[in-house]
Amino acid sequence: MAVTTLISMAEYLDMSYSPDREYVDGVVVERNVGEKPHSKVQRNFTVYLTNPYPVYCVWPAQRVRTVPERRSRIPDVCVTLEEPPTDVFETPPFICIEILSRRDEFGDVFEKLKEYTAFGVPNIWVIDPRKKKVFIFRRVLEEVEGDALVTSNPEIRMPLEEIFRGL
Repeated sequence: MAVTTLISMAEYLDMSYSPDREYVDGVVVERNVGEKPHSKVQRNFTVYLTNPYPVYCVWPAQRVRTVPERRSRIPDVCVTLEEPPTDVFETPPFICIEILSRRDEFGDVFEKLKEYTAFGVPNIWVIDPRKKKVFIFRRVLEEVEGDALVTSNPEIRMPLEEIFRGL
């Protein structure tokens, strides 16, 4: 039987993990990253969104405290409309992007998406690089049928062809 040692949020934030890990209710949780399709999609978002939208901030693998003192998640990419005042974000990003890895379990991903919603993230995008499918999360996953992911107020547009460039 495995024993899990609980640590505080302060201890978690004081540690360095490679790759970085999330913090959920006292437990340090591994993230599934490192596969080439995942990395390419993450790069595509970061590079593309930075060019047409230089006034906004694009953050790959940035820690976000979604539940004070209880949870810190790391979206694969997030976008803020201005520079956050803290190193670990304490306010909801405008966009959180999760890129699925082969080993991700739907229940774990769904829990994180619901957490982003409860935290107040207005735009949650989920990308499946292997199936080349794109989803928006609004209490349920909705597959995107058009040619772009688009937010409103402000409008930020990410063409689907740019998401999967190089795959």
